[in-house]
Amino acid sequence: MKQAAKQAPRVTTTLGGEVRTGRPVVTFTIIGACLVSFLLQLVPGLGWTERWLFWPEGGAIEPWRFLTVAFLHSTGMLLHIAFNMYALYITGQFLEPLLGRARFGALCALSAVGGSVGFLLFAGVSGPLGVSWMQGTVGASGMVFGLFGAMLPVLRRMGRSAGQIVVLLVINGVLGFVVPNIAWQAHLGGLVTGLALGAAFAFAPRRSQRVIGVVAPAAVLLVLVLAAVAKYQLALAPVLTPGQV
Repeated sequence: MKQAAKQAPRVTTTLGGEVRTGRPVVTFTIIGACLVSFLLQLVPGLGWTERWLFWPEGGAIEPWRFLTVAFLHSTGMLLHIAFNMYALYITGQFLEPLLGRARFGALCALSAVGGSVGFLLFAGVSGPLGVSWMQGTVGASGMVFGLFGAMLPVLRRMGRSAGQIVVLLVINGVLGFVVPNIAWQAHLGGLVTGLALGAAFAFAPRRSQRVIGVVAPAAVLLVLVLAAVAKYQLALAPVLTPGQV
């Protein structure tokens, strides 16, 4: 039976995701992790938020913050985590079955990192577009906007309208400049990352889908790392000691 299972044809979706039944496991796992993390943020004296949030200068010394920030949310505004979890639930229900668990997980993780890199790239920039090197950010918004971005090429590949996603992106783009304390830089970074990965997954030739499913995330990760390293080298090299860079 094991041998027969290995030799059985692999049934995939149009975009190369393995056809599965049941709930979107990756989506629910991320939502669960965010909810548990949010409860830990509420524990007095634990310092959970400070331990995992992202700020540009801190990311140079503790790079895991580029990812862990996506599992934190503002404890003073429940709408923050509510919107992100709802958006993750809706987009995950659609994308995870199409892409498969591995590629969807890579999309989520890299979009979160891309959001932090986007925030970093605007650090130290003068004027209203810039952020302070010591300014912190929390939230899964970079990840969520990455999923929004991925849906654009995926919907196009499937011949479906992406009008609602475009309207949602425009509204949130405007809000980022009107409502204070919204890290639109992270939204932009996640959006660009998700758009790039979504395009690679959606338009990969059928025979190359598995290869591109590995190569595309690796290439996007390399670009994000190089962008972050270049920013730190240009901006912080005169400030940090060689052991900190």
